[in-house]
Amino acid sequence: MLCFGYYEDEKKTKETIIDGWFHTGDLGKIDKEGYLYITGRCKSVIVTKNGKNIYPEEVEYYLNDNPLISESLVLGVQKEGDDETYVNAQIYPNIEAITEYLKGSVPTKEEIRKLISDAVSSVNKKLPNYKHIKNFIIRDKEFEKTTTQKVKRYGNNMNINNNNDKKD
Repeated sequence: MLCFGYYEDEKKTKETIIDGWFHTGDLGKIDKEGYLYITGRCKSVIVTKNGKNIYPEEVEYYLNDNPLISESLVLGVQKEGDDETYVNAQIYPNIEAITEYLKGSVPTKEEIRKLISDAVSSVNKKLPNYKHIKNFIIRDKEFEKTTTQKVKRYGNNMNINNNNDKKD
């Protein structure tokens, strides 16, 4: 018989069920009406020098809400000699939507960069300063995905110089 998950794994079960609650590693909030919203994952949280928590999924939600962006991946990046963590994004543009936006003309790299830069600025206006995207890269390839078609937060997707446009 095949067993998946924590079935008959007492050690894993004890690690994940605490006070009768199943701890999934997801982060969430409950609104005034009692609805639960998943806001991120414990493993992917970005913590700034001042202890502020940034959930990449929240920033990605705003980016991916723009029709000119197909998908994105938000990361915390530290610069050499600086102990601050900066929010950076990798963005895969929606070329079809951009072409339609430009009334059918094939977009140049400069036009794509300008439209994506405007989209990032728009997202930054919706977020507090510490969550602002400081830098972004435009990808020319889709992200590697899991079997459930979610963007992987590891592997080749973490290599910001892998088949991507120049840094901003």
